[in-house]
Amino acid sequence: MEIADSFVPTAGVVGVFPLVTYFLLIVAMYSFLGTFIFSLASRPLIVSQPDRHVAAILTAISTAISGFSYYRIQGYYHDLLAELVTVADANDRQTLIRESYNAIGQFRYMDWAITLPLLLIQVASMAKLQPAIRTPILTRLVAGSFFMALTGYIGHQQLAFDNEILVGPKLIWGAISMLGYGIVLHTLIKIRQRTIGQTKPDLLSGYQLITYALGIFGVMYPLGYILTFVDINFNWIHVAYTIADVSSKIGIGLIIYFASMPSNSTLS
Repeated sequence: MEIADSFVPTAGVVGVFPLVTYFLLIVAMYSFLGTFIFSLASRPLIVSQPDRHVAAILTAISTAISGFSYYRIQGYYHDLLAELVTVADANDRQTLIRESYNAIGQFRYMDWAITLPLLLIQVASMAKLQPAIRTPILTRLVAGSFFMALTGYIGHQQLAFDNEILVGPKLIWGAISMLGYGIVLHTLIKIRQRTIGQTKPDLLSGYQLITYALGIFGVMYPLGYILTFVDINFNWIHVAYTIADVSSKIGIGLIIYFASMPSNSTLS
């Protein structure tokens, strides 16, 4: 029996970087699980604040989805590590990593199709929008983010029979996906303009931090997509997307929680 069949391979046979990537995938999975538990446990502390109560539920849902998604991702990545043990040539290893990324990366888009709209709903809840404009704004955020994830997934699937990327079609679908990104960005800017001068300072500060958290994802998403056209180690894309997922999904949930708590309250 090979160790890689049942256990995690060691750096001596697969290299340090693949194991660091695997380490981050596992840590992300644990982090989402921990945040899911924290979100459920913290609900009684904010039950008197309807918007924050809903935000805690949405955080629990999104982190549960992401936790399961990363459970699947790390499982398939472990299979990749076991396969790397059998490949000695460096070029063949990079080919295997690249082709496995095209397969494993599908789970991210399926995840984003649900969790990104949920994150944006949480952003809108922080802005204290008037009921008359809340529905159209939420519609644009949800529709734009789902469109971005769906068309990005279609672009991710632009592969030849040998699993090599079809550059032209993938670029086209990437450009289409950015239309959804543009809708989301434009709507967030409008929300930002409406919140200035109309929101409590602590919530406004929280909204600004949320914007930064979303900005990390907003930069990493197109960057990771573009990097698939470059001759690099695709583990870098795994790392970038993992950092963006943890920063945005967990970060936004925690920001909303702490921004909603009175300054003199403590966890007990």
